[in-house]
Amino acid sequence: MLALDHHPHAQAVLGAALKDSPAHAYLLHGPAGSGKRDVARAFAGELLSRGAKDPDNVKVRAGHGSHPDLTWVTPSGAHEMLRRDVDEAIVAAASHTPFEAPHRIFVLERVDVMNDEAANALLKTLEEPPSYVVLLLLTDRPTQVLPTIASRCQPVRFDPPTTDQLAHTLEMKGIAPDTAQAAARLSLGDGEKAVRLALGDGPKLRQAAEQFARAPLNGSVGEKPWRAILDRAKQAGADAKAEIEAQLKEELQFLPKKEHKRRETEFTERARRADRRAATQALDHALQLAGLWYRDLAVLEAGAPELVFHSDRLGTLQQDQGKPNLHRAQELVDDTRARLILNVSEELACEALAYRLEAALSRTA
Repeated sequence: MLALDHHPHAQAVLGAALKDSPAHAYLLHGPAGSGKRDVARAFAGELLSRGAKDPDNVKVRAGHGSHPDLTWVTPSGAHEMLRRDVDEAIVAAASHTPFEAPHRIFVLERVDVMNDEAANALLKTLEEPPSYVVLLLLTDRPTQVLPTIASRCQPVRFDPPTTDQLAHTLEMKGIAPDTAQAAARLSLGDGEKAVRLALGDGPKLRQAAEQFARAPLNGSVGEKPWRAILDRAKQAGADAKAEIEAQLKEELQFLPKKEHKRRETEFTERARRADRRAATQALDHALQLAGLWYRDLAVLEAGAPELVFHSDRLGTLQQDQGKPNLHRAQELVDDTRARLILNVSEELACEALAYRLEAALSRTA
C-alpha cells in the first residue's frame, strides 16, 4: 500500500492505477522531500509484484533497487540530463520484454533538467511505449519540464508538508522539539532539507552558516568565516562519494569478475558526480541559511518574533538586532547563490560576499 494520506491527488491517481491498469507515463511533481521518490519506488513494487509467487520478495527487491524490471535514471550532467542518460537505459531497454514481471518500469529523476536532445530521444518511447512499459517522471519544478514531455504524462501532484508535519517527523527520529521546529521552518517546506538540517552533519552546517552570517554584523569578517561553510560543503561531498563507493563494494560481491572493471568505471564516474553535487548543494544550503538569518532579523525589527525561522536561536538573533540594510544583505546572498551555478570560484565568491555584507550592514540606513 502507498503512504499517501497527505497527498489526496496522488492517492486518487495512483490508487486508481493499482486497482485497474496503469497509464504509460506519470509526472510526479511536488516540493523536494514531499515523498515522490519513496512513493515511486513503492508504486513500482506494487506493479511488479502483481501475479508473483512471492510478492513481498518482489517489493523488497524493488525497494532496494535490485529488481531487473526496475530502472532508475538520474542526470549525469552537472546541471542537466543528457541524451546518453536515456538512450540505453530507457529507449533501448524499453524494446525488451520484462524479465519476470508484467511490467518494465523506468523512473527518471529531476526531469526538469532534461535537455532537448534527451527529450527528443525519449519522445517516441513516451508517445508509443510497449504495453508493458510504465514511466515515472519525477520533478520538484513542474513548470521547468519541457512541454513536449509533460503533455504526454498524467500529472500526479504531491502537496508540500506543513511545518508541524515536518517537525513531528523529526521528533519521531529523536530530535528535540525546539530543534525539530527550527529545522522544519528553515527547510521552507523541503522535507529532505529538514532531515539534513536536524541529523548527521546538519547541525554543523547550521553553525557554520550562522557564523558566516554573524561575522559581517559583528565586524569579524577578517577571521574568514567562509572557510567553515566551504569545509562543510567539502565534507558533504566526501560523504556522498563514500556512500557510492560502499554501494560498489557491496555490488561487486555478487558480480562475476569479468563485470568488475565495467562497474568500477561506472561507479567512479557516479561517485565523482555525487561528490560535486552534494558539495554544491551543501554550500548553497549554507548560504540560504545565512540569508534567512538576515530575514529573521528583519522580522524581529518588524515586531513579529513568532515568524522567525531560526526559532531555537531567538536570543542570539536579538543580540544582532539594530543593523541597517537587512533586505540588501539578503539580496547579496541570493546574488552569490545564483553566481555559483556559473562555476565561479566558490572561495572567492564567498569571500567577496562576506566583505560586501560587512560594507552593506555597516552603512547608515
